This record gives sequence, structure tokens and C-alpha cells, in this order.
Amino acid sequence: MNIGIVSTGIYLPKNRMTFEEISQKSNIPVDIIKTKLGIIEKTIAGHEDHTVQMAVWAAKRALEKTNLSPRDIDVIIYIGEEHKEYPLWTAAIKIQEEIGALNAWSFDVQLRCGTTIMAMKVAKSLMLANEDVRTILLAGGYRNHDFIDYTNDRTRFMYNLGAGGGAMILQKDVKENIVLESDLITDGSFSEDVVVPVGGTKKPLTPELLQAGAYKLDVLDPEGMKTRLEQKSLSNFLKVIRQSLSKSGYDESQLDYIAMLHMKKSAHDYVLHSLGLDESQSIYLSHYGHIGQIDQILSLELALEKGIIKNGDIITLVSAGIGYAWGAVTIQWGTHEEEIV
Repeated sequence: MNIGIVSTGIYLPKNRMTFEEISQKSNIPVDIIKTKLGIIEKTIAGHEDHTVQMAVWAAKRALEKTNLSPRDIDVIIYIGEEHKEYPLWTAAIKIQEEIGALNAWSFDVQLRCGTTIMAMKVAKSLMLANEDVRTILLAGGYRNHDFIDYTNDRTRFMYNLGAGGGAMILQKDVKENIVLESDLITDGSFSEDVVVPVGGTKKPLTPELLQAGAYKLDVLDPEGMKTRLEQKSLSNFLKVIRQSLSKSGYDESQLDYIAMLHMKKSAHDYVLHSLGLDESQSIYLSHYGHIGQIDQILSLELALEKGIIKNGDIITLVSAGIGYAWGAVTIQWGTHEEEIV
């Protein structure tokens, strides 16, 4: 039984922060921001660009590209960030209401920047296991740049955090854009390296902590994290890509396009080189920054707009997220008359 992508949608805020502005805020030279961190500009949320609202806008754009009614959606999975309009709030149910998906049931999932890949795996499993689940909407928003202190050098690798919304509609028994197999790795040795250290049950938020600027992302063990990431990060990144391809019946020599998250340029280039790909087979998101788990949907949409992805291409979406989690999913793009087993 085939599970395919029938549509995607992206919402990007109009506001931008340039590499010059990041340089001014961080006191890091502009050439480092541009060449090492790989940021020319990034998206920044405006006053109305709330996290779940951006997911709603992206979902509506995805629906507009199809012949589907919102009432055709059976399940909605929220793939966006926990930092949203309200705490302790199920975002998927709000999306259901806003788009008019009256027949759906809805829930949220979370794996930081790896959420989209994980949710695609969950959605595929749901459709394969349930006869009455035919169409699933994934939708999420992201604006974690709100938690960045540009004077904190420990979080320099997160200066690229941006804002936006993304959506994807998956359907079973279709003959296009077939979702093949995925691979995920999580490593709990990193679980408390990157956190917002206040605002939870261990250290509740107080006016004094808020005033002191403590309600921001921070790295609790920067040297330890750096050492452990150097040992594992890129190897796990490549491992999930190769495992996803292998499970899908392919290898890296058959890969046509890879949709990667935004990361430093040297890491992006290393992955391409390791897989035998050239720069034309991926899009470096230097004009967008890192919009968390939305990056893969954005890269896919941009590649389609530019005509980079063609009918029959093998593409892989890949993610890495703090916690730490790595994930990849392979897709056979285009129309297929026969069922792919």
C-alpha cells in the first residue's frame, strides 16, 4: 500500500534579520556570520506571526494546492514547537478548528528539529494500521529565535534560528511522491545539554529571572557537548541517510536530491561530499536560517519551484535536533503506476 505526499505548504514571515544585524548584536565579524555560520539573512516573526497561526497559514496553503476538502482530513498531527501561543495547549486541535477539519482527530508530537521526519513515520504507520485513516495533515510553526541571546557565545551555533510555518498532506493508495522508509537515532547523553534553564518545574520562572535574561536557550556543558558531538554528529547524520536509503531499496549513488536542515556551511558541504553529491543536489538555506523542523519542507518546496526535482527522482529529507536526534526519510518523487512494496 502506497503512502504519498499530495501537497506541501510554507508560510514565511516578511521580517528578516541580516548577517550585519547578527554581527552587531553578537560582536562577531560579519565574514564569520556569512561564511562559517552560513547566514545571509533569516526569517523573523512579526507581531502576528504566532507559532500555531503560522502552522494554520501553511496548512491552508497546502490544502489550496489540492482538490481536498478540510473534511477529507482524518488526522492532524502538529509538528511545530512547544513555544507557542499558550503553554499546556494542544495545537493540533486549534489547527483542526481553524481549517474546518470537522471529521479529523488531532494530536501533537515533538522531537525538536527532528519532528517532521518522525511525524512522517508516525503518519505512515497510522495509515497502514487503520483502514479508516486515509488522509493526514502534518502542520507546524516555529519561532525559537525568541530564545536567543546574541551575547551568549555558548549558543552561537543557534544564532541561525528563524521563524516560519510548514505543512504536508499525506494520503494512502496514491500513485505519487511515495514515502518509502525512514531511520531515526536518539542519544540521551545529550538530553540536558541545550535547555532553557528556567521556567520549568526544576526552576520556576520568577520576575527576577526574567529580568536577568535567564529565560533563554543555553548550553549547560559546552565543552562536553562539543566533544561528544564531534564523535557522533556527522557520523549519525550520514548513518540515518544511508539506512533510510538502504531500507527503501536504494543506495547513495542513486540519491538525486537531499533536503537538509540549515547548519554551518562546512557541515553541509561535508555531507554532500560524503554522499558523492554536488551543490546542485541540495539547497543551502542561507537566506532563511534554521526554521527548525520546517527546514525539510522548505527545502523540498524550493527545489520543486526551481525545477531541481524531477519525476522519478529519489530524494531524502534529513534532520538533526538537540536532545539529540537524527532522522531521515526517503521519497520516490513523481507519478508511479504500480504499487511500491
